Amino acid sequence: MEHPLLEGMPPAWGPLEQVWPFYAAVLGGYLLGSIPFGLVVTWLAGLGDVRRIGSGNIGATNVLRTGRKDLAALTLLLDGGKGAAAVLIATAYLGAGAGMIAGGAALLGHCFPVWLRFKGGKGIATALGLALALDWKAGLAMVVIWLVVAGVTRFSSLAGVLSAVAAPALFKWLGTEQMGQFAIGIAMLIILRHIANLRRLMKGQEPRIGETKNDDGTRAGTGG
Repeated sequence: MEHPLLEGMPPAWGPLEQVWPFYAAVLGGYLLGSIPFGLVVTWLAGLGDVRRIGSGNIGATNVLRTGRKDLAALTLLLDGGKGAAAVLIATAYLGAGAGMIAGGAALLGHCFPVWLRFKGGKGIATALGLALALDWKAGLAMVVIWLVVAGVTRFSSLAGVLSAVAAPALFKWLGTEQMGQFAIGIAMLIILRHIANLRRLMKGQEPRIGETKNDDGTRAGTGG
């Protein structure tokens, strides 16, 4: 009996005419997800390498530490958009199963881009984008959780982790069993990418949204 997670998925092995959708979804999703928009938009704006400030991350939260809210918002939209685009394009041409694979590959591409020696972002915006594309109701619920937690605590990392932890239950409830199981992998990756943040949270050293960091990762006051 086929595992529920694999139902409708293109096979990863077998004759070429059967497996090419799987590898097309993986490669296409990864390449799209690996575009470091935070790095690109700050460089085009003349701000240099965003990896040299704050946390050294390429995501919207660190872009915000440049003092440019517009660039941070643009980075957020582009990072979320590439996750959604990977799902929607693969679904349209290769089917829903391939769309799920492409979304997961896009998240991996964002977190581990080959162009940056596999040192990418934390994945929250991309995860929210692919979630909205997979099932808008579950994705919207994740966005609401992020907004509420971030608004109350001002901790982007905590908001991201809690929205990811809720994802499996949300997708199982509002989407399908298959989506719920897929979301477990998404949640695990997000948590792993935020281990250092969680440790700083427990020590009371995690910067809030808009604050900068010292070299040791501790809070250094507000930035911009």
